[in-house]
Amino acid sequence: MLQKIKGKIQSWEQAKQSVEAWREKGLRTVFTNGCFDLLHYGHIHYLAQARELGDKLVVGLNSDASVRRLKGAGRPINDEPSRQLMLAALECVDLAVTFEQDTPLELITLLLPDILVKGGDYQPGDIVGADVVIARGGEVKALPYIEGYSTSAIEARIREKDM
Repeated sequence: MLQKIKGKIQSWEQAKQSVEAWREKGLRTVFTNGCFDLLHYGHIHYLAQARELGDKLVVGLNSDASVRRLKGAGRPINDEPSRQLMLAALECVDLAVTFEQDTPLELITLLLPDILVKGGDYQPGDIVGADVVIARGGEVKALPYIEGYSTSAIEARIREKDM
Protein backbone atom coordinates (compact mmCIF):
# COMPACT_ATOMS: atom_id res chain seq x y z
CA MET A 1 0.00 0.00 0.00
CA LEU A 2 2.76 2.47 0.94
CA GLN A 3 4.53 1.82 -2.37
CA LYS A 4 1.33 2.65 -4.27
CA ILE A 5 0.99 5.91 -2.34
CA LYS A 6 4.63 6.85 -2.92
CA GLY A 7 4.15 6.09 -6.63
CA LYS A 8 1.71 9.00 -6.79
CA ILE A 9 4.53 11.40 -5.84
CA GLN A 10 6.19 12.20 -9.14
CA SER A 11 8.85 14.42 -10.67
CA TRP A 12 7.90 16.97 -13.30
CA GLU A 13 8.93 14.63 -16.12
CA GLN A 14 7.05 11.68 -14.64
CA ALA A 15 3.98 13.87 -14.14
CA LYS A 16 4.14 15.04 -17.75
CA GLN A 17 4.29 11.43 -18.95
CA SER A 18 1.36 10.45 -16.71
CA VAL A 19 -0.82 13.33 -17.90
CA GLU A 20 0.03 12.60 -21.55
CA ALA A 21 -0.82 8.90 -21.06
CA TRP A 22 -4.16 9.84 -19.48
CA ARG A 23 -4.87 12.27 -22.33
CA GLU A 24 -4.20 9.51 -24.90
CA LYS A 25 -6.84 7.41 -23.10
CA GLY A 26 -9.34 10.28 -23.34
CA LEU A 27 -9.18 11.09 -19.63
CA ARG A 28 -9.62 14.68 -18.42
CA THR A 29 -7.01 15.99 -15.99
CA VAL A 30 -7.82 18.47 -13.23
CA PHE A 31 -4.97 20.51 -11.72
CA THR A 32 -4.88 22.43 -8.48
CA ASN A 33 -2.07 23.62 -6.25
CA GLY A 34 -1.25 24.85 -2.79
CA CYS A 35 0.88 24.51 0.31
CA PHE A 36 -1.40 21.97 2.06
CA ASP A 37 0.59 22.49 5.25
CA LEU A 38 -1.88 21.28 7.87
CA LEU A 39 -4.27 19.05 5.96
CA HIS A 40 -7.79 19.83 7.18
CA TYR A 41 -11.49 19.46 6.40
CA GLY A 42 -11.48 22.38 3.96
CA HIS A 43 -8.62 20.82 1.97
CA ILE A 44 -10.23 17.38 1.81
CA HIS A 45 -13.59 18.82 0.75
CA TYR A 46 -11.96 21.01 -1.88
CA LEU A 47 -9.74 18.24 -3.31
CA ALA A 48 -12.66 15.79 -3.50
CA GLN A 49 -14.75 18.42 -5.32
CA ALA A 50 -11.87 19.14 -7.70
CA ARG A 51 -11.48 15.44 -8.52
CA GLU A 52 -15.18 15.19 -9.37
CA LEU A 53 -14.66 17.68 -12.21
CA GLY A 54 -12.53 15.26 -14.23
CA ASP A 55 -11.01 11.80 -14.40
CA LYS A 56 -7.64 12.47 -12.72
CA LEU A 57 -6.49 15.01 -10.14
CA VAL A 58 -2.97 16.40 -10.14
CA VAL A 59 -1.93 18.47 -7.11
CA GLY A 60 0.97 20.89 -7.44
CA LEU A 61 2.60 21.24 -4.03
CA ASN A 62 4.69 24.24 -3.02
CA SER A 63 8.16 23.17 -1.87
CA ASP A 64 9.30 24.03 1.65
CA ALA A 65 11.33 26.99 0.34
CA SER A 66 8.36 28.24 -1.67
CA VAL A 67 6.06 27.99 1.38
CA ARG A 68 8.57 29.97 3.49
CA ARG A 69 8.72 32.73 0.86
CA LEU A 70 4.92 32.90 0.66
CA LYS A 71 3.89 32.32 4.29
CA GLY A 72 6.88 33.41 6.38
CA ALA A 73 9.73 31.96 8.41
CA GLY A 74 7.56 29.77 10.68
CA ARG A 75 6.10 27.79 7.82
CA PRO A 76 5.69 25.16 6.66
CA ILE A 77 4.67 23.38 9.82
CA ASN A 78 4.92 19.97 8.10
CA ASP A 79 7.91 19.33 5.88
CA GLU A 80 7.70 18.62 2.17
CA PRO A 81 7.98 14.79 2.34
CA SER A 82 5.20 14.71 4.95
CA ARG A 83 2.94 16.98 2.89
CA GLN A 84 3.63 14.94 -0.26
CA LEU A 85 2.76 11.67 1.45
CA MET A 86 -0.41 13.04 3.07
CA LEU A 87 -1.69 14.30 -0.28
CA ALA A 88 -0.73 11.12 -2.13
CA ALA A 89 -2.52 9.02 0.49
CA LEU A 90 -5.84 10.65 -0.39
CA GLU A 91 -7.98 8.54 -2.69
CA CYS A 92 -9.10 11.61 -4.67
CA VAL A 93 -5.49 12.58 -5.53
CA ASP A 94 -3.99 10.73 -8.49
CA LEU A 95 -0.64 12.50 -8.58
CA ALA A 96 1.32 14.96 -6.40
CA VAL A 97 4.17 16.99 -7.88
CA THR A 98 6.26 19.60 -6.06
CA PHE A 99 7.29 22.95 -7.50
CA GLU A 100 10.00 25.31 -6.24
CA GLN A 101 8.64 28.50 -7.78
CA ASP A 102 6.27 30.89 -6.01
CA THR A 103 3.54 30.08 -8.55
CA PRO A 104 2.76 26.88 -10.48
CA LEU A 105 2.76 28.64 -13.88
CA GLU A 106 5.73 26.68 -15.28
CA LEU A 107 4.24 23.38 -14.08
CA ILE A 108 0.82 24.21 -15.54
CA THR A 109 2.48 25.13 -18.84
CA LEU A 110 4.30 21.78 -18.84
CA LEU A 111 1.29 19.63 -17.92
CA LEU A 112 -1.46 21.53 -19.79
CA PRO A 113 -4.37 20.25 -17.68
CA ASP A 114 -7.90 20.20 -19.04
CA ILE A 115 -9.32 21.89 -15.96
CA LEU A 116 -7.59 24.31 -13.59
CA VAL A 117 -9.15 24.74 -10.15
CA LYS A 118 -8.58 26.95 -7.11
CA GLY A 119 -10.63 27.79 -4.03
CA GLY A 120 -13.43 30.32 -3.96
CA ASP A 121 -11.18 33.05 -2.61
CA TYR A 122 -10.00 33.39 -6.25
CA GLN A 123 -11.80 34.69 -9.33
CA PRO A 124 -11.27 32.37 -12.35
CA GLY A 125 -9.54 35.13 -14.36
CA ASP A 126 -7.08 35.78 -11.52
CA ILE A 127 -5.95 32.16 -11.18
CA VAL A 128 -2.31 31.68 -12.17
CA GLY A 129 -2.16 29.69 -15.42
CA ALA A 130 -5.77 30.42 -16.41
CA ASP A 131 -4.65 31.97 -19.71
CA VAL A 132 -2.55 28.88 -20.56
CA VAL A 133 -5.41 26.46 -19.86
CA ILE A 134 -8.04 28.55 -21.64
CA ALA A 135 -5.78 29.03 -24.69
CA ARG A 136 -5.79 25.28 -25.28
CA GLY A 137 -9.57 24.97 -24.81
CA GLY A 138 -9.56 24.05 -21.12
CA GLU A 139 -11.70 25.26 -18.24
CA VAL A 140 -10.88 27.33 -15.16
CA LYS A 141 -13.04 27.07 -12.04
CA ALA A 142 -13.13 28.53 -8.56
CA LEU A 143 -14.72 26.13 -6.08
CA PRO A 144 -16.65 27.39 -3.04
CA TYR A 145 -14.50 28.32 -0.07
CA ILE A 146 -15.50 26.76 3.24
CA GLU A 147 -15.32 29.41 5.95
CA GLY A 148 -13.39 28.69 9.13
CA TYR A 149 -11.08 26.07 7.68
CA SER A 150 -7.62 27.36 6.91
CA THR A 151 -4.16 26.45 8.10
CA SER A 152 -3.70 30.00 9.40
CA ALA A 153 -6.93 29.78 11.44
CA ILE A 154 -5.92 26.39 12.87
CA GLU A 155 -2.44 27.70 13.71
CA ALA A 156 -3.97 30.72 15.47
CA ARG A 157 -6.31 28.49 17.54
CA ILE A 158 -3.36 26.31 18.59
CA ARG A 159 -1.33 29.37 19.62
CA GLU A 160 -4.31 30.74 21.61
CA LYS A 161 -4.64 27.48 23.53
CA ASP A 162 -0.92 27.51 24.33
CA MET A 163 -1.18 30.93 25.99
